[in-house]
Amino acid sequence: MVFHPPVAIVAKAGDAGKYKVGLPWWNMIMRGFMSGAYIAMGGALATVCSTGIVYSADAIKAGAVAGGFASAGMAQLVLGAVFPVGLIITVLTGAELFTGDAMLAPMAAFIHKISWMEVLNLWVFVYIGNLIGSLCWAYICANGPFISIADTGAITATAFGTRAMAIATAKTSYFGLMGMWSVFLKGIACNWLVNLAILLGICADDAVGKFFGIWFPIMAFVSSGFEHSIANMYFIPAGIMTAGLTGGTTGATWVNMWTANVIPVTIGNIVGGLFFVGVIYWVAFRKEIAALK
Repeated sequence: MVFHPPVAIVAKAGDAGKYKVGLPWWNMIMRGFMSGAYIAMGGALATVCSTGIVYSADAIKAGAVAGGFASAGMAQLVLGAVFPVGLIITVLTGAELFTGDAMLAPMAAFIHKISWMEVLNLWVFVYIGNLIGSLCWAYICANGPFISIADTGAITATAFGTRAMAIATAKTSYFGLMGMWSVFLKGIACNWLVNLAILLGICADDAVGKFFGIWFPIMAFVSSGFEHSIANMYFIPAGIMTAGLTGGTTGATWVNMWTANVIPVTIGNIVGGLFFVGVIYWVAFRKEIAALK
């Protein structure tokens, strides 16, 4: 396995960012659509695989552990173990993810002196594409494995649908200034790890090396309970759509999806990728990068 030294990784990240900002806008949206769907695929898999792992104290007392087992940590570990498939597919197939571009595009601005308007342009179009792709997969899941249709036409939520609604409720349960501060910090931590995964993916030239480089940081962010804006564009709509079809209950709405989660998480993701990875690594290696030219 070929392993690139840190300075080469940072330089390659800047080269990747320069390539991305040069894409036409329609291509940014198209590639963003693909990545939004891929991240949603990981989210749907995580929803299904974590269903039945009961860790609520009240649920345990009520005997709801039948068919599952009780462990808060295990539930998070299962979520984290399967979710990385989305970013692995994104990196290996050349799709565009906003949270990765939060680091790669600014790195290009630092190294290649491209304009910040080009960076913003990439962010906007990829974000739109990610949203469309996430909503598309949420619709497929909400109308597919998350519901059961009786011969009478009655629609009920499956166990996976119930889990999807619970996840949507949890992700929109941030209230007040402390709630916004909490979800903002979770956004920072998430994209700090996501972009370390991107750098580790660049570190290796072979598929196996990229797989493991990406998998561990993504597993860490999901298992730790941090917040990813693009993943939440799937998780929350999937719960809302399932509730709308089945008459189920969720605390999530199309309004608080944005106000209580996606907007503050997006800001946190930008800070985590731009400052805690992009700026720090550029400052740390800028002299070595200049020597490579």
